[in-house]
Amino acid sequence: MKCIVAQGNPEAKYNGSRHNIGFFVIDEFANKNNLKWQRKNKFQSDICELEIAGNRVLLLKPSTYYNQTGQAIGLIKDFYKLDNKDILVVHDELALPFGTIRLRIGGSDAGNKGIKSINQHIGLDYVRIRIGIDNQQRQLTDDSDFVLNKFNNEEKPLLDDILKSALSIIDDFCNDLAIHHTRKITE
Repeated sequence: MKCIVAQGNPEAKYNGSRHNIGFFVIDEFANKNNLKWQRKNKFQSDICELEIAGNRVLLLKPSTYYNQTGQAIGLIKDFYKLDNKDILVVHDELALPFGTIRLRIGGSDAGNKGIKSINQHIGLDYVRIRIGIDNQQRQLTDDSDFVLNKFNNEEKPLLDDILKSALSIIDDFCNDLAIHHTRKITE
């Protein structure tokens, strides 16, 4: 079994924000596979399920806020007895320039409170798709406001390419293919 987890905030007012790029990616993956989300309160998440290459795959959008996503992932991991190597987390990354996508296994939270929550609940050795969101606008505001702001008009045209790259990595993960991706969408 595989579990793809997106980080984001559950309220509609956060749709289109940098912090919700994980939700944007997983929603597109669900749409591509004609899946419908179901609220599962016991897992503090919206969930859908499919089978890919003989693997049962759970998609998870925690209904907790971004900074508490570890709670939901911990519940799923414990219930299904998942190994961390079978958990893929999709999240925004302030430490990477906008348009850069990096895959990482484990690692520190680098100040990301959502990753800190996950690390506290399940440990460090899960797989992460880190989607860079840093740009020059970040210098004009504090980080908490920056991540909650919506993508600007210069960023929006590149979101489709970012989405395609992230979906390709998810497909590789679900199909048990080697995944060692670093992609830079912007030049």
